[in-house]
Amino acid sequence: MSIHYGQFCPVAKAAEVLGERWTILIIRELLLGTTRFSDLQRALSQISPTLLTKRLNQLQDCGLVVRKKLPEQRRTEYHLAPAGRELLPVVVGLGEWGMKWARGQMSDDELDVELLMHDFSRRIDETQLPGGRTVIKFFFSGLSQFAHWWIVLEENGERELCLNNPGKGVDIELRSDLRTMTEIWAGDMEIRTAKKDGRLQLSGNPVLIRTLSSWLRIGMFANVRPHSDPLRV
Repeated sequence: MSIHYGQFCPVAKAAEVLGERWTILIIRELLLGTTRFSDLQRALSQISPTLLTKRLNQLQDCGLVVRKKLPEQRRTEYHLAPAGRELLPVVVGLGEWGMKWARGQMSDDELDVELLMHDFSRRIDETQLPGGRTVIKFFFSGLSQFAHWWIVLEENGERELCLNNPGKGVDIELRSDLRTMTEIWAGDMEIRTAKKDGRLQLSGNPVLIRTLSSWLRIGMFANVRPHSDPLRV
C-alpha cells in the first residue's frame, strides 16, 4: 500500500491498509459474497479494470484476499482470508454510520443502476418464491443504457443477473425509474407507496405481485434512518 502515516498507532496502521480509494468497497463486496472479477466490476462500475486488478493484488499482498483458480470452470475467484473476514463488523459499522450521518438526499450522479441490480439480485429471498424457475424483469424508464435487466433464479439455487434477454418466460416485470427503485432499496420509500403513486408498475404472476415485499429484500442498512442534521460531505 502506498499510504504511510509514520505512526505506530493501530488506527494509523489499519488506515494504511484500508485507506486507498476503492479498497473498503472491494472488501464490502467480498464480504457480501461477490467472488468473480466481472461481478466486482459490475458492483463497482466506476472503477477501471486496471485499478481493480491493482487493488486486488494489493489486498493479496497484505494477506486479506486469496486468489483461487478454478481450472475446471476456467475462471478465477477472490475470497477473503481470515484477516479480511474479521472486517465484517468494521464494514457494517461504517455502513450504519454512513447511513445515519453521511447520507442526505441522493444526487443523480450517485444513482448507480449496476450496483442496485447487483444487490437486488443477491438479496432476493428464494424461499419466498414458488417452486421451479423464476424469471424477474426490471425496466428502468429514462435510462439510455442498462434499462432492461433480468434475474433468473433456478430451482437448484443458482441465480443469474442478465443485461440481455435470457430467452426464458418472465414471471413478473417491475417497471419504474432508477430513483424510485433506489429509494425503495434505501428504505426511503415503501413498495406500497411507490405502487399507489404510480411510480412502480407490476405485471405478471399475481402471487409474485402480492408477495413482492417478502421476496424483494431491500438494502441491509435500510432500517437505519438518516439523522435529521447529517454531516455536510
